[in-house]
Amino acid sequence: MAEEDAPLLEFKNVSLRFGQVTALKNISLTLKPGETRILFGAAGSGKTTLLKAVIGLVPVDEGEIRLFGEDVTSKDEHDLYALRSRSGVLFQEGGLFDSLTIGENVEYPLLNRQSEDDEEEDIPHEEVEKRVKDALRFVELEQTIDQFPSQVSGGMRRRVGIARAIVTEPPLVLYDSPTAGLDPITANTIMALIAKERETRNSASLIVTHRYQDGELMANFRYDSERGGLEPLDGAGDKVRSDERTKFVVMKEGEIVFFGTREELESSADEYVKKFVRREG
Repeated sequence: MAEEDAPLLEFKNVSLRFGQVTALKNISLTLKPGETRILFGAAGSGKTTLLKAVIGLVPVDEGEIRLFGEDVTSKDEHDLYALRSRSGVLFQEGGLFDSLTIGENVEYPLLNRQSEDDEEEDIPHEEVEKRVKDALRFVELEQTIDQFPSQVSGGMRRRVGIARAIVTEPPLVLYDSPTAGLDPITANTIMALIAKERETRNSASLIVTHRYQDGELMANFRYDSERGGLEPLDGAGDKVRSDERTKFVVMKEGEIVFFGTREELESSADEYVKKFVRREG
């Protein structure tokens, strides 16, 4: 297998329990560069737990998780630092530090990044400043660098969260409910930025969401760097072709009960799965 085709993330028959409650049950999943996985499921179905397991925030009881080719489940907390540093994470609500400026929030992963040889990388101040500005420019918020999170809107805080998640240029980014609580226009702006990150850097995306529109956008549109915006994928007539790199995952009580393309999701006869599909009319 060519290195560029090697999975960035692999779940192999992973199960996780909290006492008598099964949070994840026999999960198998892979994610390669440029691919997107959209995770749907009712509250308590295991979506956020799955994200936490990726970077070793919760220990699993059975199975194996490989992140960048390394077994997460066999490492202790200290040894996980370097692997976490190679992943970008957008927490719910953005997860910003209120006492830090927006610029300081974005630079935080760079200043606290740890290399595989267990020593912090010494990044020159000028390089840190450049990368912070580049990340904020990417989300069109460079002008907010000296402001505090309380001084900007909820949608802008979410965009700052994306800037912080991608400032290290990670090959894999985890998004936990990136559009929750946002109005439709702002939510679409957030998803456009996530698509932009995927297209311009070939990063892999694992996205927990409750909005079917989020998955539709990732499956049906691509970011055109020349035009600086999203454009629909080519389709026949009015039917837009769905990107095969984007797959939908539906979870129920810790299990994956559906995995497939947008077309397969929309044609599913399963009553639980159908709850997560937006029906026209």
